[in-house]
Amino acid sequence: MVAFISSGFKAINSRDTTLDCAVQNNILLYDYPVEGGVSDKVFSVPFKGKYFISFKEAIAHKESLGRYKKINSIGYLGKYQFGAETLKAIGIENSNDFLTNPILQERAFVVLLSKNKYELKDYIRNFEGTIIDGVKITESGILAAAHLGGSGSVKRFLNTNGLRKCKDGYGTSVRSYLSAFGGYETRAIKAVKNAKID
Repeated sequence: MVAFISSGFKAINSRDTTLDCAVQNNILLYDYPVEGGVSDKVFSVPFKGKYFISFKEAIAHKESLGRYKKINSIGYLGKYQFGAETLKAIGIENSNDFLTNPILQERAFVVLLSKNKYELKDYIRNFEGTIIDGVKITESGILAAAHLGGSGSVKRFLNTNGLRKCKDGYGTSVRSYLSAFGGYETRAIKAVKNAKID
């Protein structure tokens, strides 16, 4: 009886089912094993922990469910939901090219983080670790909130000690982004004045 039950827990044809990953152009690529080889399908892999990849993918999930070709009802584009003016500010003039180019979208996200980090460097230094409106302020939370509503919205929220409740067109608040995306690793992002796509 014991042998019969324990045999149910052993794989008949054991094989390695781990995900192999490689980095190419700053994007993680995964090979997903299937019967007879490796799948060519794209799989959405949940990233756990507080690493930068987790931060990036959590924002992408919130903004577009990670879809590169997403256009929302008020015209924001791509995986990270960029507005046309924001794209121009980082050197991207053609929004159609942007929408069909995943590598460009990933690069644009990092460039915008660099630009926002420069613009908010004093706020990061002065407010990080403080509690405002019940939220612990962190660098990653500030950068996420700036992605949502621009650096001006973050400054207004922090300068008024949370009294200015800045929101986007769908009613999502700067406070909610400060809270949801706090504590991720974003130290490797360089603060660059007027950062642009090469």
